[in-house]
Amino acid sequence: MESAAAAASNQHKSSMETVSDWDPRSREVLANQIQAYDQMREACPVAYSDYLGWSLFRHTDVLQVLNDHETYSNVVSRHPSVPNGMDPPEHTHYRQMIEPYFAVERIEAFEPACRWIARDLVASLKKDPSSEFMMGFAEPYAIRIQCGFLGWPRSLHEPLRQWVRKNREATLVRDANALASIALEFDGYIRSQLEIRQQAGAAAPDDITTSLVRQAVDGRLLRPAEIVSVLRNWTVGELGTISACVGIIVHFLAEHPEVQSQLRRDRAFLPQAVDEILRLHGPLISNRRVASRSVAIGERTIKAGERITVIWASANRDGTVFEDADQFRPDRDQSQNLLYGAGIHICPGAALARMQLRVVLDELLSGIGNFVLPFGTEAIRAVYPAGGYASFNLQIN
Repeated sequence: MESAAAAASNQHKSSMETVSDWDPRSREVLANQIQAYDQMREACPVAYSDYLGWSLFRHTDVLQVLNDHETYSNVVSRHPSVPNGMDPPEHTHYRQMIEPYFAVERIEAFEPACRWIARDLVASLKKDPSSEFMMGFAEPYAIRIQCGFLGWPRSLHEPLRQWVRKNREATLVRDANALASIALEFDGYIRSQLEIRQQAGAAAPDDITTSLVRQAVDGRLLRPAEIVSVLRNWTVGELGTISACVGIIVHFLAEHPEVQSQLRRDRAFLPQAVDEILRLHGPLISNRRVASRSVAIGERTIKAGERITVIWASANRDGTVFEDADQFRPDRDQSQNLLYGAGIHICPGAALARMQLRVVLDELLSGIGNFVLPFGTEAIRAVYPAGGYASFNLQIN
């Protein structure tokens, strides 16, 4: 069967019109996204598809888009997205408003809660030394720390898990009606939490959600729709990305016992190992932009108003930027690693995510023995828009 890259190259050569260079939802691509994107980066680094618009696979092209917010707009949806889907100057005000929520002192204050959640899940893992890891550990960790960070009740854990799954499925097939219904479902969860705090007044719990209810921007209180948008962005990022990160890292360590042993001996090695593992296998596949004017990228012309998809999972494996890009080299310079983005939209929660990953891995390595992938089992890879793994089993020795 013709590879995604070969098909892209042939179609590209056959026509100067904007025809599809590839199919991001083909069986070959979804079977192994990382491999498919590596092939695309070499064969057709600026590729068009009806589904994603223009996809950019090279690090230099992605960085160009991230650093030029005047040419490449973040206003990509009909629905408000605070502040991710905004451009300056509007973005600037909201970005300045949310950054204190990820201040060092707030992250440090939340670390003990993350550690308690991780330790509790590790204790459960020890009771079943051969178990499915994603649904059994990675996803519950992401859900529990997110609800803990925002002050949400345990009753939301399972609805949020199901919501993430439905949102991914609807995104993959681009079911507009389902996406609208799913958005309303999330709005309902959030607005119920806002109402509880508004009714409680001064007796409302001292948490981030309450802070947002009382948060002002440009001299006025945030509107409920703006709060919902902020919390939706944080929740989508946290639940999907943190669980993917945990799964990717643990799967890698299970496959590479020498790295696992090194981390057991020296936890100071964790930060650079984590960033390098997640450079190799991106937990976040892509992000969207819209061209504000006609622009040339590579040998392709992108017209004003056309959609652009930056493929993080490919850019971070670009051999022109990272020597031996497909090799685990934790001592390499990580300054070009786009794991948390770049430019004015760089992830404000990067320090929080790094703490959450460091804590959960520390507790795993301290709380259980050496872990491996059971002989004869195969991981099920996640499909777009998710990264990492949908499911895999872990054996604790």
